[in-house]
Amino acid sequence: MKKFFRYVSQSIAGMIGLSVYILADTYFISSYAGTDGLAVLNLILPLYGLLNALGNMIAVGCATRYSIRQAAGKDVSSFFFQAIFWNFIFALPFTFFGLFFPKQVLAILGANAELQNLGMSYVRIILGSAFLFMANSSMTAFTRNDKNPSIAMAGSLMGSLFNIVFDYIFMFPMDLGMTGAALATALSPVVTSLVCALHFRSPKNTIAFRWQSPRFKHLYACCKLGFSAFVGDLTSAVTISTFNGLILGLSGNIGVAAYGVIANVSSVCTCVFNGLAQGSQPLISNSYGKRDIHKLQSYLHYGIVSALVLAVLIVASIIFQSDFCIALFNRENDPILYQYAKEGIPLYFIGFLAAGLNILMVSYFSATNNPRPAFICSLLRGTIAIVFFAFLLSSLLKMPGVWLSFPASEAFTFLVVLYFYRKERKEMKLHLEAQQEGK
Repeated sequence: MKKFFRYVSQSIAGMIGLSVYILADTYFISSYAGTDGLAVLNLILPLYGLLNALGNMIAVGCATRYSIRQAAGKDVSSFFFQAIFWNFIFALPFTFFGLFFPKQVLAILGANAELQNLGMSYVRIILGSAFLFMANSSMTAFTRNDKNPSIAMAGSLMGSLFNIVFDYIFMFPMDLGMTGAALATALSPVVTSLVCALHFRSPKNTIAFRWQSPRFKHLYACCKLGFSAFVGDLTSAVTISTFNGLILGLSGNIGVAAYGVIANVSSVCTCVFNGLAQGSQPLISNSYGKRDIHKLQSYLHYGIVSALVLAVLIVASIIFQSDFCIALFNRENDPILYQYAKEGIPLYFIGFLAAGLNILMVSYFSATNNPRPAFICSLLRGTIAIVFFAFLLSSLLKMPGVWLSFPASEAFTFLVVLYFYRKERKEMKLHLEAQQEGK
């Protein structure tokens, strides 16, 4: 149990540190550019989410397969370089469009002419630095899977601290505005990666650096295991894009800014549960690779209890402290923004009672080399269910329906997760009985 909570607590701390990238930007941008700045950032969030989703698909997939194969005594010497290579390839389109077509990217995301002019420099720098964000995901994932979660946590926290400090320095004393916010965010993963690189020089390191020609078969095998992480991160991008479109039609830019408050607080909550899932993944994968089913089940039970406790604490805290959360980003004290956000917070955040378990269980399916339920449940909660309920409930209930679509989609996904988990438990029970008979 002690080992489990050490991995999980350090992973959660690291993930919360990563979420500060966006929170720091949101706070300082709302101070610098008010409601328009908040609206710009919320329009860009889906693109940032897609970038992280692809990076985590490669990172988590390669690192998970690395852990399973290493525990089984198989060759894993080329896995790290393969991950970095594919990070570079996947980052190229983001870099190209960010550098040469930032205004068009913002227009596609729904920004009007005024918001396009405000956000051009931010998009150019963030997308131009796509490889830095994606490679950072691989650095932290491999460091954590190589039994050094403390370094991965330290790297994430140092990167976040850098981001907070230099957000302020670049934006205000140096008067770089949105450009300064983007520069601070783009340089943060460099700091995190440099700290994680210390692991490679330590006696604990078992990661080899053998180059091997890129293989699509290898990429496919890894991405199957990382696809749940991809869809988990994509959930935020799809949710934000869908909500932005619906809210623009219902409430305009003020409504989008109000959703920006909810989306940013939600990103921190999601990071907590992603940290729980990613912290337990190396232990579950290692137990699965060694065919130690009893230990595997113990780690899963610890995770489920942790997810439930965290969910209750998070939901209660945010609902009771909703005024503080809104005031943090509503720098102009806009009463309409306050009204929308105040109404939306309790309706939206109740969904995390199911979302925490869904995130953990999807990671569990991937960690045990069971990609089919991980794929189905990820796709369901990340795209199909959230889009369906958003359009259905918003047409029936207007803005309250938008907020309620998140808990509705998570509750529906949980029923599907429960079905797959009960099915897997039956298979494990039969396997255990067969083992006992063999003895």
